[in-house]
Amino acid sequence: MFVKIISVIMTFIMYVCPFLNIPATEAKKEEWNTDYQYVFCHGLSGWGSYDIQNNILPYWGMFGGDMMKYLKARGFKVASASVDPDGSAWDRACELYAQLTGTVVDYGKAHSEKAGHDRFGEDFSKKPLIEKWSSKDKINLLGHSFGGATIRVLAALMANGDRDEIKATDKNDISPLFTGNKADWIYSITTLAAPTNGTTAYGFGDPEKELETFDCAAYDMYIDNALELNKKTPTMKCTYYFAIPCSSTDKAEDGTWHPDRKITEINMISSSERMGSLTGTTPKGYVVDEKWLENDGLVNTISAGAPFNAPSKALDKNNITKGIWNVAPVYRGDHMALNGDLFMPNQIREFYADWINMINCL
Repeated sequence: MFVKIISVIMTFIMYVCPFLNIPATEAKKEEWNTDYQYVFCHGLSGWGSYDIQNNILPYWGMFGGDMMKYLKARGFKVASASVDPDGSAWDRACELYAQLTGTVVDYGKAHSEKAGHDRFGEDFSKKPLIEKWSSKDKINLLGHSFGGATIRVLAALMANGDRDEIKATDKNDISPLFTGNKADWIYSITTLAAPTNGTTAYGFGDPEKELETFDCAAYDMYIDNALELNKKTPTMKCTYYFAIPCSSTDKAEDGTWHPDRKITEINMISSSERMGSLTGTTPKGYVVDEKWLENDGLVNTISAGAPFNAPSKALDKNNITKGIWNVAPVYRGDHMALNGDLFMPNQIREFYADWINMINCL
């Protein structure tokens, strides 16, 4: 009986309370130039619409309620993907592609042999994430945390394919994902608190020695490996790019940065403290200086901007062009703030409604 009461209370909090006294931002369709689909991709250890836990606690919205349902009710086209919580950016991109196209996951012949896992995965032919996807029916991709690397790898494969897969696979057997020439299928990319240039949450260890495989998210987030991944994910001239960094830390007199406990989840306090004073040199010689100390608990704020090797500028909503990263002002919140936070609820529905309206008006 107690469990049932708790369940009822939780349901009320998640699905009723969030709608009380919250202004509804409607789609401003009369101002739009496009009306493309928006696809949200979760981060490390996350989940999405294909996962049963999303019905209990939505990744996008958390205890603030299901943001996907809210945005759909307001007239926006949105969907949330479910990719491997701990998988590499490559594997996750392949899974995202299969969900978007309603096909069987193909991790690639060359990659799967190198990684030592099956080439094929789940079949989404009977449960595609969206209705259609093409150069005419483009999509907008948003990736939180490691979801940022996931959508950038997907975009790079769609544009350029992969030489190793083309070489290793019969032309009648290769996935269209690996043949490229589809850069214009993606209208915009937005990274949210993403470790685009790596994170010092893992320190300066050697992932080759500390991890059992290269085919995992942790490997891709070490700074040296993240910078290498950036070389493989070039900026496309036909795509709009946005980055939204977060920070939940404040600078102390001694130059270190410390978490604001009023807005930082308790499980991020220790990592935030550690990152706020950690400088050094990576195994491949990259120098991490004091610019890396500000953080959101799991990702360094400087890393969550544009890729270091890509053209970028501060976001000016009156001057947004394709082929260059537009970096938004730092969002005041911890690493989970942009998906609603957990025990420190952060209502982000209006934030995303405004963001979608902005992109559709481009």
